[in-house]
Amino acid sequence: MTTTLRKPDIREPGDVDTTWLEAVLAAGGVEARLAGFAAKKVGTGQIGDCVRFTLDYAGAAQPDAPKTLVGKFPSSGAESRATGRALGNYHREVKFYQVLQKRARIATPRCWFTDVNEETHDFVLMMSDLSPAEQGDQLVGVTLEAAKLVLVEAAKLHAAYWKDDVLNGYSWVSGTPDAPNPVTPELVAQLWQGFLLRYGDRVTPRAKRIGAAMAGDMSRYDALRAGPRGLVHCDFRPDNMLFEGHDTPRRVTVVDWQSFAYGPPASDVGYFIAGAVDPALRRANEHALQAVYLEALAREGAGAYDADAFRRHYVAGAYQHFLTAFFAAMVVTQTPRGDDMFFKMLNGAVDLIFDHGAEDWAG
Repeated sequence: MTTTLRKPDIREPGDVDTTWLEAVLAAGGVEARLAGFAAKKVGTGQIGDCVRFTLDYAGAAQPDAPKTLVGKFPSSGAESRATGRALGNYHREVKFYQVLQKRARIATPRCWFTDVNEETHDFVLMMSDLSPAEQGDQLVGVTLEAAKLVLVEAAKLHAAYWKDDVLNGYSWVSGTPDAPNPVTPELVAQLWQGFLLRYGDRVTPRAKRIGAAMAGDMSRYDALRAGPRGLVHCDFRPDNMLFEGHDTPRRVTVVDWQSFAYGPPASDVGYFIAGAVDPALRRANEHALQAVYLEALAREGAGAYDADAFRRHYVAGAYQHFLTAFFAAMVVTQTPRGDDMFFKMLNGAVDLIFDHGAEDWAG
């Protein structure tokens, strides 16, 4: 007979056992005994690893007892794990679920249990399993209908903390006065040069122009982001979304809260559209997609979004998408899919920037 832990501890996937899973269930309000479980890695995360736990109950389970749970853990790749710790990604995600999720309005998974070691940043996050919802794919992109669903969710998030300086009291929210900023101009320049050396001719002349500008003067990029602020996801792309329905999506749930910040709301919009919507589809529908977001933002009760600030923030999101692509490529464990994904992001950002005549905005 097992003895349920009073509170789950922080452990690696390979150390999970029935006693620990019972404690997780108890933390979420379900008292149950398990006869066993199966574990299988899921998802395509670059910084964290996700595992689906299929639960085998001993006897009849409560009606609200989940059949499966999904756990998120530090990456098994040493380079990715070091990056997650250095950038505060693991610590930040736990704090989102502990402190900000309740007010955020945007659709997120139910959190059954989460905790982080404040010194080492080892963590665990146990969430509801949203299967059969399907993870989006950056390499495939999204349909116009799916993009509209995503933008409505973005508006909910941004309105929830619209110009809310309560976020300035949390040092783990990026972009706040006491938040550390490990992404220095010197590091950006160093990683851009490393990116050019690694990928060579795969980097287009237009991408080289944008990268050189950002590596040369990050203060110009920061100036683009001035104006109204809200809680922004900062890695708002299909790989971090779960869609119900494939051809006719009905709902989207947003995951991976490792990078959020108090920043320019429409940067999430430009970031998402630059990388997830085919450039030809974007050009034909860009104004309509922006209108979906702005109308939803107004419905959610946010203040007026100045047209000039919105445009700057939208294009700043494409610059952020570009920065994320080459930065992440150099600090996470390299994989073939990762390389293809980062170039899809990079080139989508370049297309949006040049389409808006904004190639000189950052230098």
